Amino acid sequence: MTTNATSDNEATDSATKRAVVLVSGGMDSATTAYEAAERGYELYFLHTSYGQNTETKEYECARALAERDELPVRDFFHVETDHLQQIGASSLTDDELAVEDADTDSDEIPSSYVPFRNANLLAMAVSYAEANDCDAVFVGAHSEDYSGYPDCRPEFFEAFETMVDVGTKPETDIAVEVPFVHDAKTDIVERGLELDVPHEITWSCYRDEEPACGTCDACAFRLEAFENLGERDPIPYAERQVTN
Repeated sequence: MTTNATSDNEATDSATKRAVVLVSGGMDSATTAYEAAERGYELYFLHTSYGQNTETKEYECARALAERDELPVRDFFHVETDHLQQIGASSLTDDELAVEDADTDSDEIPSSYVPFRNANLLAMAVSYAEANDCDAVFVGAHSEDYSGYPDCRPEFFEAFETMVDVGTKPETDIAVEVPFVHDAKTDIVERGLELDVPHEITWSCYRDEEPACGTCDACAFRLEAFENLGERDPIPYAERQVTN
């Protein structure tokens, strides 16, 4: 699993390198897509609608990202599945559970955790990657995720990569690339600014499709990251808990 912001693969022929990028429509996955492109990969976008509160907005953002001229996106694969919504037990998919206000100091698993979601998404991504002779699957998880989401920890991705090695064809070699897994949200915003990521077409809010609520965990971490860098987040908010 590659976790640093640069890769030895950069020296190889970019025409031979392909990668599936799990693109949610959010800022982290958008920056991951630009990072993969910077490393010379041709991109295959995988976006999943699974009954999350803001699935329409997220899909719109993912599509807009796929249409950026500067990104070498060869294919956009949109999967609609409702099994995670039917399983429930998450405020992102279950109408009976409220999305909590942010508590950025808490180490508890929040109500927004979707049980074993990343394993579901990665399984689809690996199938897609193997079918298209891709060399890697890129994921935008980061350090502030795995304090509350067990399927965002480095150990999870390392274990999943081992499973990929065992469960695919002998000639298949797919790396699970998590370039920001040891970084904070502020680091991702900083890298996004360096790569000219269009933050205005990304969406992070757990509650609302527009404007963003500004008070859920995803909004709070995002706003704080921009503030730390002296920048203003360009998306609309109903409420901004921090000021630049």
